[in-house]
Amino acid sequence: MRQLIVEADGGSRGNPGPAGYGAVVLDGPTGEPLAEAAEYIGVATNNVAEYKGLIAGLKAAKALDPAADVRVRMDSRLVVEQMSGRWQIKHPDMKPLAAEAARIFPAGQVTFEWIPRERNKHADRLANEAMDAGRDGGQWDASASTAALDASAARAAASSAPASAVSSGSAAPSSSASVGWGSSADLGAPVTFVLLRHGETALTPEKRFSGSGGGDPELSAAGRRQAEAVAASLAARGTIQEIVSSPLRRCRETAGAVASLLGLEVTVEEGLRETDFGAWEGLTFAEARERYADDLSAWLASPDVAPTGGGESFTAVGRRVAAVRDRLLERYRGRTVLVVTHVTPVKTLVRLALGAPPESLFRMELSAASLSAVAYYADGNASVRLLNDTSHLR
Repeated sequence: MRQLIVEADGGSRGNPGPAGYGAVVLDGPTGEPLAEAAEYIGVATNNVAEYKGLIAGLKAAKALDPAADVRVRMDSRLVVEQMSGRWQIKHPDMKPLAAEAARIFPAGQVTFEWIPRERNKHADRLANEAMDAGRDGGQWDASASTAALDASAARAAASSAPASAVSSGSAAPSSSASVGWGSSADLGAPVTFVLLRHGETALTPEKRFSGSGGGDPELSAAGRRQAEAVAASLAARGTIQEIVSSPLRRCRETAGAVASLLGLEVTVEEGLRETDFGAWEGLTFAEARERYADDLSAWLASPDVAPTGGGESFTAVGRRVAAVRDRLLERYRGRTVLVVTHVTPVKTLVRLALGAPPESLFRMELSAASLSAVAYYADGNASVRLLNDTSHLR
């Protein structure tokens, strides 16, 4: 059976904004380009453009050989995980595109693999050529494309290094590179998440479960002072370029204090909300143990167990947070992003960056209005730079 490789990418300048995709079909044994496709698609999101790039690449591969064994390589972890069946597809814009992609070849004839962005330069260049053409009022012209020439050197340099496949259930980056040992300087500017836990609410000092399944408390007077203190500290550092926030009120108020001082807008990300603690919302740990002893013990023993009354397991939270992480990494390449969220999402991002097991969530201290930081590099690796910094509150 002939082996073909499809590399695909898509992008949006604004998300949503002017968007385009690119795809290249390579000969499996030699890596030589066999076909290219690119198109400006008007205003769309990054994810829509990526799926359209996948569809175009698969159609080009089918035109070459409908019986081929096809390996798709993309730097969108979202698309790879969804098409591999490991992540659910909930967004209404994604479902028909994923279904269309799945119908092009028979089931089992296509496999999906995640690769770092630096190894997807050919498709990325095609997507950018398509967006440039759309900006100028036209469409991509294959005869004017330089993507194949620009990608050939990169492909030759990368040919000796194996791609990093995404294993089932894994949301952590590849650990093959030596970030932290001096190699990161060669990878360009990372995407840096400065992780800010929101300021105190009335529930915080009493250590009550306060997730997304109960009330939506506002910052207390102490929490507002904390938000002002962290805003002043971040303004003095002058490194924040973007701000995203959980949709819950305590985070939006904390993010708003920083945004007002920095003159930035706040983008709300639904995936950054706190865990839904079900029937435990508003209870202290002792109260939850008294009322739901067996359920609480099971929850502490397994990340797959959800809190009583339809809450959300840490496994589910991990998938949700990993998905929003990947979206933000694609959206904010090379930028420093303030991520204003809650205890569980911050700990989850740190855990995934470290490749630590789920039980590590119970072994991290995270104070109200504390700062942590993770840098994400072009090779797919991550480096934890800071955890639970509260120096700005003293």
